[in-house]
Amino acid sequence: MSTEGTTTAAATAREGRLQDKVVLITGASSGIGRATMEIAGREGAKVVGTARTESKLQEGLDSVKAAGGDGIIVPADLEDVTSQERVVQAALDAFGRVDVLINNAGVGWQYGLDNPGTMAGIHEASLDNWRAIIGGVDLEGYFLAIRAVLPRMIEQGSGTIVNVSSMAGITGLYDAHAYTAAKGAIVNMTRSMAISYAKNGVRTNCVCPGFIDTPMIAPVVGAFDDPAVASTLTPMGRPGRPEEIAYALIFLASDEASYCNGAVLVVDGGCTSRAFPG
Repeated sequence: MSTEGTTTAAATAREGRLQDKVVLITGASSGIGRATMEIAGREGAKVVGTARTESKLQEGLDSVKAAGGDGIIVPADLEDVTSQERVVQAALDAFGRVDVLINNAGVGWQYGLDNPGTMAGIHEASLDNWRAIIGGVDLEGYFLAIRAVLPRMIEQGSGTIVNVSSMAGITGLYDAHAYTAAKGAIVNMTRSMAISYAKNGVRTNCVCPGFIDTPMIAPVVGAFDDPAVASTLTPMGRPGRPEEIAYALIFLASDEASYCNGAVLVVDGGCTSRAFPG
């Protein structure tokens, strides 16, 4: 008796890749975080979105629920040392556990315009500029989120943490030295966590995006409008879309990536693969 029809029906009826997992996403109000929240919801997750701007978080949650998903939002300033514990507690109160942390909140070129010196080279940056990035959401915020969720994952004997770094975490930039230092630290923190907590059932991986068309790089993304410039920025000649990073995050968060631990997945259109612009 053939099983072809049964196999096909089972494949069609299978649940989403994050079915019933509780997925906490930082920086969920826009860009990569917003796309990740919406896709995770479609993949069956119970999403917990956090960021500063409640109205934008609500828009994302409305989109999740319109697609049949479920979740909550928890507005919070992730640089506040008490906020991460509050966010995790809200997730526990609503759903009883946290299965996945997608550590995505961060700042970029727009922040540099709003806070001059923070995206400068070391010779131009003040100590306050340096601390705003290293001691702010780009690195310390990651530590605070992990510290809040990791004990719960260890206690339940399972969990997945996916950190969002940057291609600038594995290659240098002519400026934004505090930013590159923070992103490089996230990459190696990911590796250290992977070898430390695998015994507790917790996997840790990292995604390094390239130029992604989000509000964070709005001041520079217009450079892609010139095809000649675009081809020097990345071999694909265009910026990435937020959902193209979100799908990478969803994969690493899912059981499909059950043997991925300490992985650093670069999603940059080939930018860091070449020695010279073509």
